[in-house]
Amino acid sequence: SNMIISILRKKIPARIRMMVEVLVIASLVIIVDIVLKAYLPDISRKLGPYVGLIITNCIIMGRAEAFAISNPPWLSFIDGLSSSLGYSYVLITIAIFRELLGSGEIWGINVLGDSWINWSFMVMAGGAFFMLAIFIWAVKGLFIKGEEEGT
Repeated sequence: SNMIISILRKKIPARIRMMVEVLVIASLVIIVDIVLKAYLPDISRKLGPYVGLIITNCIIMGRAEAFAISNPPWLSFIDGLSSSLGYSYVLITIAIFRELLGSGEIWGINVLGDSWINWSFMVMAGGAFFMLAIFIWAVKGLFIKGEEEGT
């Protein structure tokens, strides 16, 4: 991660520096997890719960750097609460779509029918990144683009 950040350091705007660092670290953690699953499945099973914690801690650290470091406690508390709710919303939305595309079901109820061909990629870590990219693209296209144009 240090090498990647060093390569990108002159291209990263200061206001999003921490977010880029978090993204790089989280991406590398996921890659290591995928390699462990492929070649050392026993170790991967033992480390599995900690991978999510590493990524979550990176996200929390990034938000603390971006907001809490320069704002008063009460405003930081409100920001933390709203960030948590937003993060939960994103995770639940991504999980629902991954479950639908990966198995055609939600909570064991067949939603897409028997003719649905499961996209096994969606239940893997890469599927989460793919769905996150689509989610960000949709949000930017539907909500943020209008704000940037002043509409």
